[in-house]
Amino acid sequence: MARFEEVVSAVRATIRPDAEERERLRAAARELTERAEEAIADLSVDADVILVGSTARGTWTSGDRDIDLFVRFPPEMGREELESLGLKIGHAVLPDGHEEYAEHPYVKGQSDGFDVDFVPCYRVASATDIQSAVDRTPFHTEYLEARLDDELAGEVLLFKQFLKGIGAYGSDLRTKGFSGYLAELLVLEYGGFREVLEAAAEWHPPVRFDPEGHGTETFDDPLVVIDPTDPERNVAAVLSAENVARVQHYARTLLETPRESVFFPDPPDPLTPEEVRNLIVERGTHPVAVRFGAPDVVEDQLYPQLQKSLSGLSDALSRRGFDVLRADLFAHDSAVLLFELSVAERPTIERHDGPPVHVRAHATGFYEKYADSDAYGPFIDDDRYVVERDREFTSATSFLRSDAVLDAALGVHVESTLKKGYEVLSGDEVGVLAEEFGTELARYFDPKP
Repeated sequence: MARFEEVVSAVRATIRPDAEERERLRAAARELTERAEEAIADLSVDADVILVGSTARGTWTSGDRDIDLFVRFPPEMGREELESLGLKIGHAVLPDGHEEYAEHPYVKGQSDGFDVDFVPCYRVASATDIQSAVDRTPFHTEYLEARLDDELAGEVLLFKQFLKGIGAYGSDLRTKGFSGYLAELLVLEYGGFREVLEAAAEWHPPVRFDPEGHGTETFDDPLVVIDPTDPERNVAAVLSAENVARVQHYARTLLETPRESVFFPDPPDPLTPEEVRNLIVERGTHPVAVRFGAPDVVEDQLYPQLQKSLSGLSDALSRRGFDVLRADLFAHDSAVLLFELSVAERPTIERHDGPPVHVRAHATGFYEKYADSDAYGPFIDDDRYVVERDREFTSATSFLRSDAVLDAALGVHVESTLKKGYEVLSGDEVGVLAEEFGTELARYFDPKP
């Protein structure tokens, strides 16, 4: 207990913003709000501006530079008008900002060293009346501001830093981790950081929480936290089973062996091409990789499509007898689907079992199909017809270089990119990927929970 408290105190001192940093953020938020109110007045529109997110709730860690401002419009306003006015006000607040798109467009930019999102939404009566997903965010802020005091906010900071350290923080579709709101609700539920760890260490998914006792919806997720402001929403819907398990693992190890490195892990040293080639020889496996230009879409579109493509090609390789030991994906300027194979080449022929002979109609059809073919057989093995026929692809690379790749389950933008051209790397050729993905390959070859 003493060692745990010692570690937590040191971490808290590092991540809690001091008075000066808090005042800088408050001043920046005030100035941005004033600019927005002036723009609203100039346009003579019925709207107001509120600060939302962790900066509004005091649950941001030192060094975070994010300010989220929402401009709220009447619910009867049309979507096109909301978007148009929201962008006009956003550009007035952030003259050098640029537009990005979530459910609808918003303005993103910088001011006084802070990253600012200026988002339009509807001023609805409750989160159950939302017209767009962002409409519920102000209700999250209102709910938590009424319940989080300074002490609990400090506990939230610890839990957030813990999640960041183990790679489980962020509800984007690349990470599929814990959102800040989910982290805050769990600290509220259990009453503190240590209490969250102790509970998580004993979770038996599916785990369900319903802070306001709504009790009206069921969800098929490993962790279910019913949104206290919206009974039809699971706050943890994006969270993957892998990240639930990751939190359980590190909760147990941190309680057993308290250490600051869980909160602030050192990134691995990038591997060199030669080091990758040596590891391939050492492992005795056969890696193959498909490399192509990363589709120009936002991350929340890119990574689900890459994951779908990775799964689709893994299945296609496995069905053809090229056993996939492990697979992973990387993306920067280029994107890579990496498959480490236990079996990379297969014989020229493959066995194909037909139906039992006593299933007359199907058995006769199978026999007649292959009787005059170049296949070996048909012959009988046990009670069924069998043939040994030519295999379509005798190597994983011949499959990956063929048009059959496009028959696999692929993300739509990945498929269109592959049609334009891609590269297949095999064996020690995979080492060249370290030039762009040395850190990712270091994590791949030294996997941790």
